[in-house]
Amino acid sequence: MAERADVVFVDGVRTPFGRAGEKGMYWGTRADDLVVKAITGLLERNPSLPKDRVDDVAIAATTQQGDQGLTLGRTAAILAGLPMSVPGFAIDRMCAGAMTAVTTTGAGIGFGQYDVVIAGGVEHMGRHPMGLDADPNPRFLTEGLVAGDALNMGNTAERLHDRFPELTKERSDRFGMRSQQKVQAAYEAGHLQPDLVPVAIRSEQGWGLATEDEGRRPGTTMEGLAQLKTPFRPHGRVSAGNASPLTDGATAAILANAKTAKELGLSVKMRMVSFGFAGVEPEVMGIGPIPSTERALKNAGLTIEDIGLFELNEAFAVQVLSFLDHFGIDDEDPRVNPWGGAIAIGHPLAASGVRLMIQLARQFELHPEVRYGLTAMCVGLGQGGSVIWENPHHKHYGKGR
Repeated sequence: MAERADVVFVDGVRTPFGRAGEKGMYWGTRADDLVVKAITGLLERNPSLPKDRVDDVAIAATTQQGDQGLTLGRTAAILAGLPMSVPGFAIDRMCAGAMTAVTTTGAGIGFGQYDVVIAGGVEHMGRHPMGLDADPNPRFLTEGLVAGDALNMGNTAERLHDRFPELTKERSDRFGMRSQQKVQAAYEAGHLQPDLVPVAIRSEQGWGLATEDEGRRPGTTMEGLAQLKTPFRPHGRVSAGNASPLTDGATAAILANAKTAKELGLSVKMRMVSFGFAGVEPEVMGIGPIPSTERALKNAGLTIEDIGLFELNEAFAVQVLSFLDHFGIDDEDPRVNPWGGAIAIGHPLAASGVRLMIQLARQFELHPEVRYGLTAMCVGLGQGGSVIWENPHHKHYGKGR
């Protein structure tokens, strides 16, 4: 019988994230080509991994259609040059797609059924807007199960402002501005670029190379944010300045059994400690990471005080702020998104979970004094997802609590 194994995050990369739409840098690029580029870049960075040792490939996408459909994990594996013997599958948990790809395959490693897997996600929101051609069951409305506008994420964010009046527009705007500033500082320090895989892009001007995230606005000011429209509600509080933009991009990561990683000479950047997913009312889906984090902490036998670094997906500033308030964490706490987040970088839905992990792994290298870190995100239709990781650079790594 297979024994339980330690699950480690070996490495992760991503494409630069681009603005969705005709003016975005990936408008002329296929979605599957984006994730294939991430996988091939990942394999090139880890030459000691024999391609035939990959046991499965899990790739997430929210809108699984066209060039973003057709069992992406399998098609991407073939296109990335993995042997035909390597299987693959697709996953959809909306924004937590890549996170679920990691936890699902990671659980398979922990159960002793996989040694090495590739997990990631892609979202080409320019070609495949969220919910395109979806046909929600009429019972949602006729039986009053979900509010009619609960599928609009902006409306759910406005409701968080309603529910928690202390979450003001000024706090959200300031959080958004700080995200832009922190991402720019991380770029200037060279922290983000090492994990970006350049992508050849084609436009009317000819061929080019995508090397940086396209949606950054480092010159953001509070005065400028105050002037932005609130498209989801007249005199609302959610604007383009305190929400993540529509984004195209892909991510990919290698996970392994710790013993296999040692056998193959692979790096170990993090160890998976626990994870949790939880459901909440779809109308306020942004609070989802609160119960999912509580579940992950319980599963790990830890408390929020044990977490030394947080990578929280900034779908909306108000969503992160509700999490921070619940756990008694200050808006400016340096443990939270030290290099900024999705408000500046972008949020290509199903790809974002691994982007959080990539940044946490880099943070662990810089902070050996931190033992545990958290990646967490809200999920459409009223869910949250959280994963707790251990820092291999910490002096007590692998020694129990």
